[in-house]
Amino acid sequence: MKFLGRLLGVVLLGALAACSSAPQGGRGVTYGQGSGPRFGDSAPHVWTGGHPYNHPVHGIDISRYQGDINWNAVRHSGVSFVMIKATEGGDHSDPNFRRYWAETAAARIPRGAYHYFYFCRSGAEQARWFIANVPRERGAMPPVIDLEWTVSKTCPRRPPSHEVLREAKIFKDTLHQYYGQRPIIYTTVDFYRDNDLRSWPEEFWLRSVAGHPREVYPGQRWTFWQYTGTGRVNGINGNVDLNVFAGSPNEWRSWLSRRLQ
Repeated sequence: MKFLGRLLGVVLLGALAACSSAPQGGRGVTYGQGSGPRFGDSAPHVWTGGHPYNHPVHGIDISRYQGDINWNAVRHSGVSFVMIKATEGGDHSDPNFRRYWAETAAARIPRGAYHYFYFCRSGAEQARWFIANVPRERGAMPPVIDLEWTVSKTCPRRPPSHEVLREAKIFKDTLHQYYGQRPIIYTTVDFYRDNDLRSWPEEFWLRSVAGHPREVYPGQRWTFWQYTGTGRVNGINGNVDLNVFAGSPNEWRSWLSRRLQ
């Protein structure tokens, strides 16, 4: 009986240890199981090696495809920030940008604008286009440059890395000078790898919809993580991209105090 008691004690301690370590490692966790805001996902999967659901500060990124949005419902759902598509290349602007920009301000949700980089226009030309469309406005988040390989009929080329980095640097330096804040770099796994973006001393917004950034982008510090493109949020019809901020609510407030225009 003493042996059996000791055996049961060992089993119980092992079970408790497994339970306490599961949330930290993110083993077998899916949406709705964390301590952060509760959003839906139309195509959830099980996260291993770390998950986004314990992060307390979540946000969304949007474009024209989200249509009409009930911003009060979005804010009350737990969304803390919004990234809004503004421009693409040197001659395209999102038709909903101005409306979303005004509506998010009215709803008092911190928001920033992003530019989808185009590889058949110079960085200087694209910077001029972004500046022509995005107000320099006190209280706005830093601008974002979206760097990813695209499948484009009008621009199918993939320039060499030195050209990509040269033109993107011109773009981000021009925006820094105009808006007073260094742009945030959004990127994807293949683009990050192909162009060695780890060499850039910038804040990163990383896309990783299958694994934790510490596994997908080893050693890379990040501020924002886009973890799904099939999120569901009250106030938005259909899917929307979901993101987390890397820190606590206090760190989020500190970040905003430093990084707002």
